Amino acid sequence: MSHYHTLGTIPPKRHTIFKNPDGGMYQEELFGTAGFAGNSSLIYHLHPPTVVSEIKQIRDVSPKIAIPKNMKALSFKGFSLHPEEDFLESRKTLFVNNDLHIGLAAPKSFSKNYFYRNSDSDEMLFIHVGSGTLRTMYGNLNFKYGDYLIIPKGTTYQIDFDTQENRILYIESHSQITTPKRYRNNFGQLLEHSPFCERDFRLPENLKTHNEKGEFKILSKKQGILWEYTHQYHPFDVIGWDGFNYPYAFSIFDFEPITGRVHLPPPIHQQWESEAFVVCSFVPRLYDYHPQAIPAPYHHSNIDSEEILYYVDGDFMSRNNIEKGQLTLHPGGIPHGPHPGAIERSIGKKETGELAVMIDPFNPVMITEDALNLEVEEYYKSWKTD
Repeated sequence: MSHYHTLGTIPPKRHTIFKNPDGGMYQEELFGTAGFAGNSSLIYHLHPPTVVSEIKQIRDVSPKIAIPKNMKALSFKGFSLHPEEDFLESRKTLFVNNDLHIGLAAPKSFSKNYFYRNSDSDEMLFIHVGSGTLRTMYGNLNFKYGDYLIIPKGTTYQIDFDTQENRILYIESHSQITTPKRYRNNFGQLLEHSPFCERDFRLPENLKTHNEKGEFKILSKKQGILWEYTHQYHPFDVIGWDGFNYPYAFSIFDFEPITGRVHLPPPIHQQWESEAFVVCSFVPRLYDYHPQAIPAPYHHSNIDSEEILYYVDGDFMSRNNIEKGQLTLHPGGIPHGPHPGAIERSIGKKETGELAVMIDPFNPVMITEDALNLEVEEYYKSWKTD
């Protein structure tokens, strides 16, 4: 997020003496990326963030691969994923490669017995069902249906869910998740032709400083292993911070669609990018307005990327018999396109109310055992007509 933000109390000059009311010093921490060359924030703690009394290796949480090499169009019913009591236990990775994990979660709650930190990846949580508050040392972010939560790598957090019914699509990205470069100028400001602007992003607020001593469990994921760190001080003991590296929220309903006289390719829907994938937001919009336009997408071949679509709401015009929470995977190297009848149905239509999230990894993904538990059998045959 190329946008400076600050909360709480900070000294006028970085890396200088900053005393607390008792005469001691606040503890400065640089939370940075890319070896001091990437986005960073300076955080001021009441206590050193390094005081650890115990470290345990808990378990291997690497996904179990069922299909290492795939060349078949597949579909999965995401709402068939059974809810589980705790946030971490509910997370099920469906697709994986060396760049990212993509999965679903249906948590009833987030246990207050631990904090969580993904030490490998930036996380994107898309909230399909539910609402609540993301709590971090940077402050709080309230969220609801349709929100993307972007959580930078290494951020310690907890989530307060408002209800026990929650559905989340998530990405774990080994490279930073950002807005598309083509929508930013050299200074990081979003340009006039961008489908969103800085006003649409929600930044942390309501910073609360926790001055508590005890045993605070932080579960940290690194290289597929879940570790338990026991810290002597509450991880949210922050008096203030400033910088460019922090979690933030964006509602899919604030994405302003780009339209044209004839059908435009999927990059017009792009919302996020990394070094290894892009994410697009399909939102309600006017259809193409050339008098002979075909609003349905043309057949196309994904030569250089996979296409994973997550269906959120509305009637997705290019697919037949699609439910909320369903995913489709169309692998790179083969053509795909609208289902039978979709082209004809689309002609003359003026608008669509569809809502979906598309993820295009640039490298092939492997399919996990958890994914196969949700599979729609013989989806690849759904283009056949008698």
